Amino acid sequence: MTSGISRRARVLAAAVGTGALVPLVAATPAAAATPAVTCTSAKAGLAAKLKQDITAALATRKGTVAVGLYDRSTSTTCTLRAGTAYDSASVVKVTVLATLLWDAKKTNRYLTDRENTLAKAMITKSDNAATSTLWKQLGMTKIKGFLAAAGMTQTKPGANGYWGLTQITVTDEQKLLKLLTAKNAVLSDNSRAYILKLMGQVVSSQRWGTPYGVPSGVTVAVKNGWLQRSTNGWRVHSVGTFKGGGHDYMITVLTHGNSTMNYGIATIQAVAKVIHKDLAAS
Repeated sequence: MTSGISRRARVLAAAVGTGALVPLVAATPAAAATPAVTCTSAKAGLAAKLKQDITAALATRKGTVAVGLYDRSTSTTCTLRAGTAYDSASVVKVTVLATLLWDAKKTNRYLTDRENTLAKAMITKSDNAATSTLWKQLGMTKIKGFLAAAGMTQTKPGANGYWGLTQITVTDEQKLLKLLTAKNAVLSDNSRAYILKLMGQVVSSQRWGTPYGVPSGVTVAVKNGWLQRSTNGWRVHSVGTFKGGGHDYMITVLTHGNSTMNYGIATIQAVAKVIHKDLAAS
């Protein structure tokens, strides 16, 4: 009996000893510095200006924010939390349309009138029912097939029809926007033009986010997403492409941990405003 007690005591002591190490291990990530904005550019001084201004725009904002910028004209790239995963909300609708067009191209067919109607509602009005119909029609095999073809290796489609819970990252959203805005082997020129046309026709009430502060004369294509859940509050996202004024660029801003939808929109727009301003001045 005595040896049994001492054995239990030894086990308890070992467990307590192990547990004592847990706070020390957990403290390491907590002590790590907040991720910093990183920028590179072929244009002298532009990277430093963007880094400074994006950092300042986010300095007082709560929530977790991820940013991606790429400008072909000046070979400029900025990133913040580029690999952090977010629930996609309606931003995934661009991926759904790209998958539909990619799949149609493989069989050398045009979209049907029904598919065109669904696609237009999905992108321009962010219609959820239209999205669910197309998501179900495509199925997981085709969606994953497109993601593989596009090199969007960090994107994980939502299970059980929950397309809004697809996991997305800035890295992959920027890959998609690059495919939409330059010739490539994944999407035909007609497909790219069709997607950008619909993103350019988004209803006025949904044109917030990355287009905020865009200079006049610049062509805008946008898709936003918003979703409230019990954890991490509001997810509010915006992806956009912009061409004109000597620039050809795309911006992705993903956020969660927002107290309200409007708070998330304000955070995105603070970032977008300084990006448009700095590029226009360069």
